[in-house]
Amino acid sequence: MVEANTTAAVQCYLDELAGDTPAEPVVRALLGRAVRRLNQLCATLLYRHYPRLTRPPLNLQSNELLGAVVERLLKALREARPASVREFFALAAQHMRWELNDLARSLDEQPDMVAVDGLVPAPPGSDSGLSSECRRIIAVIDTLPPEEREVFDLVRLQGMPQVEAAAVLGVAPRTVKRRLDRGLLLLAERLSDLRPSDTRPETP
Repeated sequence: MVEANTTAAVQCYLDELAGDTPAEPVVRALLGRAVRRLNQLCATLLYRHYPRLTRPPLNLQSNELLGAVVERLLKALREARPASVREFFALAAQHMRWELNDLARSLDEQPDMVAVDGLVPAPPGSDSGLSSECRRIIAVIDTLPPEEREVFDLVRLQGMPQVEAAAVLGVAPRTVKRRLDRGLLLLAERLSDLRPSDTRPETP
């Protein structure tokens, strides 16, 4: 019920934003109404896909990430006008990934940063946030076709059940499953070189 109420309220704000009403008050009300779901998405992305950023020297927390993303969205929504709930949360997810990637790159560029009172050196840059393989995976996710990418965002990144994702997208649950399966197949094909080799060395 809470999820349904949030979806309906967000859509109302988006409809109002598309009209002649001054944008800033509507945007702030929209973000205030969606903050719980945005925070859930921030936590999912941070702790599941960027756990290194939660440890020293950054010690990033989901509420800190949320604050940065809200600032990004305040600026983005001066120009962008998402017409639906699905477009709004896709925009939010994109800005979350951009913020996390920026933080990971910043940490990589400072391998000598200290973690605790100048005494404990931080791990080398290769472990700061994301490996090159993880960054490539994130980049490939962004190249998925729009329908497959938004289903992947909702189900795999936001952790939304497929039935709820279907309600948000206005499609049947089997359509969500089909798009998710197709997206996973595309990811597997485009990242096939990252799979462990099945071949084993011959016994002398």
